[in-house]
Amino acid sequence: MIKLDQEETEILEAFEAGELQRSSNADELLKRHQEYAAAALRRDARVNVHLTKHDLSRLKKRALEQGIPYQVLAASIIHQYVEGMLNESR
Repeated sequence: MIKLDQEETEILEAFEAGELQRSSNADELLKRHQEYAAAALRRDARVNVHLTKHDLSRLKKRALEQGIPYQVLAASIIHQYVEGMLNESR
């Protein structure tokens, strides 16, 4: 379970007790924040990564062996890392 700080606990308790009122512009806020989330998760985000020539050369070689663009391989590796699917074996 997520550990809440004191302020978050007070808000949760007030919500559960029915003490909170819905904001007059709740629908607008919900839509705006859904748009923020969609923009944050859009696939077209760009990341600049500085690699040594040696690392880039090896990345390109591995991508060529797999028959995919090196940018796709780099994105796949990063995705696997952030999802916890890469194991460090040092």
